[in-house]
Amino acid sequence: MSTYRIRPGDTLSALASRFKTSVSALARHNKIANPNLIYAGRTLRIPGRGDSFEPTKSGGTRGGGRPGGTGGTSGGGKVQGSGGAASPGNVTPAMRKLASAGRAAALGMGGYNSQGLCATGVSRAIQNAFGFKVWGNGNQIDNNLPRDKFKQVNMSLEQALKIPGLVLTWEKTPSRLGSIYGHTAITTGDGRSSVSDFIERNTLGAGGRSGLKIFMPTM
Repeated sequence: MSTYRIRPGDTLSALASRFKTSVSALARHNKIANPNLIYAGRTLRIPGRGDSFEPTKSGGTRGGGRPGGTGGTSGGGKVQGSGGAASPGNVTPAMRKLASAGRAAALGMGGYNSQGLCATGVSRAIQNAFGFKVWGNGNQIDNNLPRDKFKQVNMSLEQALKIPGLVLTWEKTPSRLGSIYGHTAITTGDGRSSVSDFIERNTLGAGGRSGLKIFMPTM
């Protein structure tokens, strides 16, 4: 059995594909309760292999002569480094500020009724909270969030909704416009709702959305 040192950007599904195994096998051998949540810097045991894989600075691996490279973002997005993951008990003032600004923006736009302007609501909240604007549609904001001020975290939507001030982005939703422009929102931390151009009471129950990414402010 080999070992691999997890790097920022790795996901369990990408590593399973890379090492020709399955997510369930990796989770079982490493006692991982949530396959969508792994931590950079920790050692992963790879079943059925006899080499050790250590990431190099260039993104490759050492050991066994096999080429490296980080995995994709399937299975919940890029991994958050250990020690800095968001949790209900680890909420920063910036996260609370963004959640508050998001709710104010939603109430000032659509209240509890969508106006079809989710990205405008999220951008307005970010500008009011932090003083800069982020452009793009619901499925573009994730690429336009400044990486020195936001970092992508790997968790489920259910977990994210319990934490205030996280930015959610989906590539697609079931509606005609949503299939083109996606959707974005900010978590309130109550475990159910999120805000954009309106307050969505039950985000977890909104089915048919795909390509979820979650970002946490680091300011």
